[in-house]
Amino acid sequence: MILRWHFTSRHIRLHRGVRIILDRVIFVGLGGFLGANARYWLSVLLTRALGQAFPWGTWFVNVTGSMLLAIFLTWAGKQISLSLQARLLIATGFFGAYTTFSTFANDTVALWQAGNQSSAVLNALANNLISVVGVLLGLAIASRLS
Repeated sequence: MILRWHFTSRHIRLHRGVRIILDRVIFVGLGGFLGANARYWLSVLLTRALGQAFPWGTWFVNVTGSMLLAIFLTWAGKQISLSLQARLLIATGFFGAYTTFSTFANDTVALWQAGNQSSAVLNALANNLISVVGVLLGLAIASRLS
């Protein structure tokens, strides 16, 4: 079966009526590209500055990502009316790629397997607790900005 593409200003439709909303894919992808690069380069800089004994880069992006996403969602919901594309770009794309709980889990297991059980436990507790504190701090900051 050959699929035919039909182009419109905002959508690509396959011949069988399947609809791909191109602008959403592009905005999430662009945000993801930016968020993943921000995470990578911040992790590189923090590893160079603080060493590899503890996953500071992952810890930093989890905490700041949790806090900044809370600020963004609160601010965007109360202060301005953002387009769906802007929300997809920032909340879904950027922060979805920037925060790294899958990397956090892997770092924690790697610390444990390397014999650093106390660092593994500290990493697990600190990431979870401080990220929740980051959300609470973000909510407090956003409410003061209102």
